[in-house]
Amino acid sequence: MSKLNKILTPKQQSVLKEALTNQEWTLLINHGGVRAGKTVIDNLIFLYQLREVANIAKKVGKEHPLYILGGVSSRTIANNVLNPLSDTYGINFKFDKWGNFELFGVTVVQAYTGSIGGLAGIRGMSAFGAYINEASLANEEVFDEIRKRCSEGKGRVLCDTNPDVPTHWLKKKYIDNPNNSKEIISFHYSVDDNPFLSERYVNSLKATTPSGMFYDRAILGLWVAGEGAVYRDFDERTMLLDDIKVSPNAEIYAGIDWGYEHQGSLVVLADIENKTYLLEEHTAQYKEIDYWVDVAKKVCAKYGRIRFYADSARPEHVARFNREGLRCINANKSVLSGIEEVAKRIKEKRFFVRKAGIQEFLSEIYEYVWDAKSGMPVKDNDHVLDAIRYAIYTKNHKPSIIRTFKGF
Repeated sequence: MSKLNKILTPKQQSVLKEALTNQEWTLLINHGGVRAGKTVIDNLIFLYQLREVANIAKKVGKEHPLYILGGVSSRTIANNVLNPLSDTYGINFKFDKWGNFELFGVTVVQAYTGSIGGLAGIRGMSAFGAYINEASLANEEVFDEIRKRCSEGKGRVLCDTNPDVPTHWLKKKYIDNPNNSKEIISFHYSVDDNPFLSERYVNSLKATTPSGMFYDRAILGLWVAGEGAVYRDFDERTMLLDDIKVSPNAEIYAGIDWGYEHQGSLVVLADIENKTYLLEEHTAQYKEIDYWVDVAKKVCAKYGRIRFYADSARPEHVARFNREGLRCINANKSVLSGIEEVAKRIKEKRFFVRKAGIQEFLSEIYEYVWDAKSGMPVKDNDHVLDAIRYAIYTKNHKPSIIRTFKGF
């Protein structure tokens, strides 16, 4: 046990023991906060499962047993499962032309769960088990199909996931286990379940995670809906400034939420010494593209040839900006990730607003609230905030680098 204490947390050890000794389960779900150790233990159980499948298949005379490895995309499977397994255990994966590989004599078939298209890769097959990474992001029909495909041997399905809304199908049907089935077991994690994380890191993570839904999900691992204001940490008393001195080394950029029937908004932001400032907001209704080109050119005359991160819903407007010599690209419109990026700056008191430069910002930020049913913001009074989100998230979001293995 002393060796296990060096590589597994107490929580992981108890889950591993249950997974290996409980003979009744067919669905095991590890769910909870970030960096809590869910995927680490699932990756280890995955290896144990493949060993067991190989033994069962040998006893029943099955020469080429199949096992499903599911994830939202090839990228997430590589980042969350394959790369860590290679780093930790020195496994050298050799992939065939379909992205499948063999391990311990078991053929592992990759299935992409992010859309209904994932059904194509598994339909008709008979598998001995499955491992589904990021299960709450899976298409429910694909998830159900994977479970149905696991008809050989013990047919066990292993999952890990971060929380989502409390009405999510994974929680209601399986984690809550309404029928009290002994075949379904689940384990909840919070970030405090991982003592291998440094105290400094945990304290920093807690201090910088936005309040409300983001904190409850990421830190406490709770399945909660957002309640109240989305940007609840915004403090008008300290974050609304009479003037902002824009230093020569400031990074100035802009975001655009196109509009016509509803309001459109163009915002100008500056990053100065790790702080973000909203310098200008231009919000208007019933304005053609000529108007926004004129606004953008005036902004560039004032601040230089800055970059505009624009709503991709109007590609013709983006193209027009570029024809006019304006540097305009489609923004990354990820809603929750983008909101978290902005909310984190607000909580860390790294976001400020120039009072004289705004029109609708203050009314929007106080009226921008969560929808309790969907877990997403109510789509109303959000044009300025969308433009801000597009700009901040796209400028600062760095796509993860995927390391590849020989044969991948």
